[in-house]
This record gives sequence, C-alpha cells and structure tokens, in this order.
Amino acid sequence: MSTNVIFSTFPPFPTLSLLVPLETCIDELYELLCDRYPHLPASDALRISPHSGCVNPDTHISELRDESSNLVTLRLVPRLRGGKGGFGSQLRAAGGRMSSQKTSNNDSCRDLSGRRLSTIKTAKRLVDYMENEEERKKAAAEAKRAKLESLEKKIASASTEPEAVAGKKHRFDDTEYLEESREIVDNVKSAVSAGLLKKKKKAKTTHLSSSPESSSTPKDKLEDAVGAATITDKVIDSAVSVSVPVGLASA
Repeated sequence: MSTNVIFSTFPPFPTLSLLVPLETCIDELYELLCDRYPHLPASDALRISPHSGCVNPDTHISELRDESSNLVTLRLVPRLRGGKGGFGSQLRAAGGRMSSQKTSNNDSCRDLSGRRLSTIKTAKRLVDYMENEEERKKAAAEAKRAKLESLEKKIASASTEPEAVAGKKHRFDDTEYLEESREIVDNVKSAVSAGLLKKKKKAKTTHLSSSPESSSTPKDKLEDAVGAATITDKVIDSAVSVSVPVGLASA
C-alpha cells in the first residue's frame, strides 16, 4: 500500500510530492526525491524531518501517517553548521546594553484620566513643599541664629584681643565701597588728564604765537612732562588713600 508524502521546502524550491510505500523509511526518502527531482542538492546539505520535531531515520512512513487521511507532511530543510559557541554570552551582553540604553522617563505619558504624569509629579512636589514650609522656616531661623552667635563670638574675641587681631589680615568684601573708590580714582584720572591736555593746548598756542627764537629747550620740555606725570601720580595716590578706610589700611 502506498501513500502521498508532501515536502514543504525552502526558496527557491517549490512544494514537492512523492508517492511511496508505507514501509519506506525516512532515510530512503531523499534518494527517491532525487530520482524524481534531479535538481536537488546533495543529501549532506539537507535533512528531512516532520513538523513535530526530529525522528529516527529508521522510522517508517506508516508510523507518521494520519489515520484520518492518506497523507504525510514532512519538511525538507538545509542543515545549519554549528559555530564555536559563545553566542549566548553575546546575546546577554547585547541585552545588557539595550537595557542600559532604555529610558525610564515617562513624564510625557498620560494616566487614565488624561493628565500627564509630569503634571501629577509637579503637583505632588508642590504639596510636599507646602507641607514642609514650617520646617524650612525653622531651619532658616536656626541658621540665622547660629550665624549671629558666631559673629558675636568673633566681635567679643576681637574686643578682648585687639593686638592679636590687628596683626591679622582681613578680607574686605564691601562691594559698594569698592565701586565708589574705583569711580573716584577714575574721576581723578579724567580730571588730571583733562587739565594736562588743556595745559598742553595752551602751551602749544603760546608757542605758535611767540617768536621762533624761544628760550625753551628740549630739556626744559622733558622736565615739564616729568613734573606733570609726578603731579598726576601724587593726586591719584592721595585720592586712593582718602578713599581707603582706616581699618583696611591697618589690615
């Protein structure tokens, strides 16, 4: 008695069919296929197996036939060559990289009510902030009180040990005073420069109006310039010394 065997193959081969006796073994099917379909590759590159899994090559077709139909369905698949291994470790490493790159920011998502999660989180933070307002005020008051106590201790130690404090260096952080001092120095420099420029113009005008046989010499002009520069430096130093407080000068 014979039965029809249907082989589901892989591209570019179509589905193959073969009529074989029921006593035929699985191992003998490929030779029969090659007799009918000569274009098939060598048997070492292909294998025949049922859809349910692997079977013994000595299994007969009658054992695989369905009782309700006179038909047997098999697969004709290529053999896969094994590698050196280590593929599992590569998969685990790739999975670790993918999980590390996965973002956990879901603030743009919405809940069942349609509200964004970022809005809900902001509301929760605002509630927590309002609940902890008293504690923050107490902490700020404690910090202010501790700062005042430390300042009082420093003032007391400064009053008890004036000689020791006078020899130490102090940092002067009065920004307003420094700006005013810098402005005063700039004004003095501008005034002196304007005066020197006016004097220079006046001297030039006098020189042009006088006769060519002037009694002034290059040496006299150099002495006048040096004297003007000395006056400028003295004025600036006096302005700076006036603007510097006594406490800073002693420090």
